[in-house]
Amino acid sequence: MRTPQAVMVYGAGGHTGGFVVDELVRRGLTPVLAGRGAERLAGVASRHPRLEVRVVGVDDAARSRAALDGVAVVVNCAGPFLDTAVPLASAAVAAGAHYLDVTAEQPAVQHLYERLDAPARAAGVAVVPAMAFYGGLADLLVTAVLDGERGADSVEVAVGLDHWWPTAGTRVTGERNTATRLVVRGGRLVPLADPAPTGRWAFPAPLGEQPVVELPFSEVVTVTRHLAVGELTSYLSSAPLAELRDDRTPPPPGDGARSPQRFVVDVAVRRGGTTHRTAVAGQDIYAVSAPILAEGVVRLLDGRVRGAGALAPAEAFDAADVLADLEAHPAGLTTARPEAQPAALAADPLPGR
Repeated sequence: MRTPQAVMVYGAGGHTGGFVVDELVRRGLTPVLAGRGAERLAGVASRHPRLEVRVVGVDDAARSRAALDGVAVVVNCAGPFLDTAVPLASAAVAAGAHYLDVTAEQPAVQHLYERLDAPARAAGVAVVPAMAFYGGLADLLVTAVLDGERGADSVEVAVGLDHWWPTAGTRVTGERNTATRLVVRGGRLVPLADPAPTGRWAFPAPLGEQPVVELPFSEVVTVTRHLAVGELTSYLSSAPLAELRDDRTPPPPGDGARSPQRFVVDVAVRRGGTTHRTAVAGQDIYAVSAPILAEGVVRLLDGRVRGAGALAPAEAFDAADVLADLEAHPAGLTTARPEAQPAALAADPLPGR
């Protein structure tokens, strides 16, 4: 019989997975540690010796389904998600469990929406990919800014990082994910221009003005899952992208320590004659994904989820409520209140230029 508080963290031995386990334990939950190898799980298991450990791959559907006995929510932190998301989410749905993950990969989110929506609805569970820094945070911000409206003329998302110390998983995912990135033009998903446009963006503190390149992540797919958007463009600051692509860049610190990396996610949402802008700032994109995920977990456990099926984060949960709880978190986000300005002031596709 399912225990209401049973949460499995798949990929618990990875960098982000360790943060997620620590956060769930801090909230009084007792997660199950799971992954593809016992050796990878040893570090997080040593920090939490009382937690159950389950070793299982995702290439055996029967074993994956059996490993989910007694689990109410599956949290997938094991990329590349092109390889793990659909098999693990399928096993979760078959077991009657909810599913969350941290993917930044557009095609992984699309596959989950296409393949798991109807089965999840039939099972009465939610499948919510990209409940994390990439994908989820921008989706929550855009939805909160719209304040109940279901669409916008244009959305611009600018992600600024002062550094990027990539994990091994991030590097492997980058090599695996060779799909053409998508943006929204004329209300449709279309390929990103090649070469990608560049410019400058005036981020709020602590970053200030930065050179940026158009580089969409999973927020393009999550936002358009439930909002009608005419144009959607995403930018990333250029300097950390160069660090990501440099093999000499070291990984972030281990053993559950947060890196000193600072980030800002800035969104500009134009509807009619007004553009609304808001932003959040914080520390460590990997570490901050843990409280974002945890907000989803607790809402799935206590019933604060808006129905069943394959859903975007802000479609599944109340965006303003999630953001307020994240701001109150001990390691939380600093949120800039929405600011309205005439659309003409933001007509340039790079409003900070």
